Amino acid sequence: MRKRLVAGNWKMNTDLNDGFRLLKDILDEIREKELENSDVHIYAPFTHLKVFANTLNGSGILLGAQNCHHETSGAFTGEISTDMLASVPVGGVLVGHSERRQYFGETSEQLRGKIEQALNSDLSIIYCFGETLEERESGSHYDVVEQQLRSVLSGLPADAWQHITLAYEPVWAIGTGKTATAEQAQEVHAHARGVLADISSAEVSNSIRILYGGSVKPNNAAELFGQDDIDGGLIGGASLKADSFADIVRA
Repeated sequence: MRKRLVAGNWKMNTDLNDGFRLLKDILDEIREKELENSDVHIYAPFTHLKVFANTLNGSGILLGAQNCHHETSGAFTGEISTDMLASVPVGGVLVGHSERRQYFGETSEQLRGKIEQALNSDLSIIYCFGETLEERESGSHYDVVEQQLRSVLSGLPADAWQHITLAYEPVWAIGTGKTATAEQAQEVHAHARGVLADISSAEVSNSIRILYGGSVKPNNAAELFGQDDIDGGLIGGASLKADSFADIVRA
């Protein structure tokens, strides 16, 4: 059985004081019993990580960063390496989020480099993939998903997969209030598992967790998470409200 995972991506929201208050509220809302049933991650802004690492120590909640660089070190002003993140300490990192692809032009080569750096620093990874509205409406979404998986994940060593979670993000359903139906999401998750079986193994395909990341709310979480191939959610806006995020964890 794949253990469920609910990950909150705070994006570029909250200053340190507001973020700390939100974190404390989340800790007050989520009980130890709920963490037995589901893993919980919080991907916070870089400025928050050191304070949050101290606060979350021993809580059972994993702290992650929203991005990293694809090189080990060097003259990359303003960038953050995976070794820097691991020294905080941070436990995981997001790679390939649609906003990074769209606004910062991140390429498959760069994303593969980020995954390799994260693995070298013993960080867990959530690798994001998904299609735009145009690609969905043209019927090419399955091809887009396959390309995003093959181009970045093919050829990884067998022991890498235990550190990787996938997150399907239909770009047209992020921050728009639109949500893929549970059936639409399930279809893409099942397709992704088929691709994974081809580029890795049936064992990896069956064991890896694939999250849904498109406007998950407390009122649709249970239906989405009830699908055979959906193992939890990568939560954006709803992760900025402690009660909503906790309700999604309970779902």
